[in-house]
Amino acid sequence: MIRRRPAIVALRSALLDWYDANRRDLPWRRTRDPYGIWVSEIMLQQTTVRAVDPRWRRFMAKYPSVEALAAAPEDDVLAEWTGLGYYARARNLHRAARKVAADFGGLVPGRFEVLLALPGLGRYTAAAIASIAFGEAVAVVDANVERVVARLDRIGADPKSAPGRRAMVDAAEGLLDPARPGDWNQAMMELGATVCLPRAPQCPACPLRDHCGARADGEPERWPAKAPKPDMREVREVAVLLRKGGRVLVLRRPEKGSFANMWELPRGEVRPREASADAVVRIAKEVANLDVTARRPIMKLKHVVMRRNISLQVWEAERLPGGRIRAAQHAEHEWISVEEWSRRPSSVTQRKVAEFVSAGGGAGGGERFSGDAAGDEGDLFGG
Repeated sequence: MIRRRPAIVALRSALLDWYDANRRDLPWRRTRDPYGIWVSEIMLQQTTVRAVDPRWRRFMAKYPSVEALAAAPEDDVLAEWTGLGYYARARNLHRAARKVAADFGGLVPGRFEVLLALPGLGRYTAAAIASIAFGEAVAVVDANVERVVARLDRIGADPKSAPGRRAMVDAAEGLLDPARPGDWNQAMMELGATVCLPRAPQCPACPLRDHCGARADGEPERWPAKAPKPDMREVREVAVLLRKGGRVLVLRRPEKGSFANMWELPRGEVRPREASADAVVRIAKEVANLDVTARRPIMKLKHVVMRRNISLQVWEAERLPGGRIRAAQHAEHEWISVEEWSRRPSSVTQRKVAEFVSAGGGAGGGERFSGDAAGDEGDLFGG
């Protein structure tokens, strides 16, 4: 939509006045430290503000500077990230911090194009840091902003498609207030998060209601267009709990791929029509080269990873004599105490298992069925 200069000025003024009066008091908005803003933007990807608030405070207390984060072992950073999910974000943040420490003397670079070259920084994160911390006039475009601009300009393209994405970026750049780019970007995201909602948008409370094409049409929820989501796949998995004295067998995943460097029990997918006990025996052999007897299930969890509804059943098993552990699919293996395993970088689901076993679960009682392990189990960006 082409707007005349007076209309653009009025739109910008309306949104920024609303933001000044209504913005949420969030800890990363009280700083202009580009490192703190960077950490917040990485955490806020795929995670709610409510979940991020205390974790950002804790992370910044433990790693108060780029140099502090760069000097930390990756395992410590991943352990600190536990519960936020999508662990590749933490790995990339750590790698980027090391690059900033080595190449920029620990000072976060202030230009959008330079930030884009850092590991794990896409257009959204680089634009957020450049505009909020350094005042560079570049538009931030996340899902909230896509929704706002699609409704304002009635953009019919799917924002996940290349043409749709380009249209959203172009529209956002055209609306951007060059005098207050950081505040503008935060205002657009705030509007999408609190007023211009995916369902039941609060149009009467919107400061841009008089500028919005979708509201004028009377069907704001039509925008933006979205491609149909693929069906969820139902998956059954088993994890094998093997004990030796007071220790359990855990494996560390490779440095590349999903859940990179995370520690876990031997686990795998149950085949169609395969009994869980048979799967335990097969998976122990395939994953760790061990012959076992499946004893009993002790715990069940449900979680979602990348369009898969996973039902994970933890089985206690007994190792049979002979055979050497050979975990070809993993980087290494160890027999460690459950308490030590709880301190290692692990996925949310695996940490729940460790906590259950550490508390005596499976020592003689029946099976525990847990609720969902939450969507933050996923590792959207791989390794």
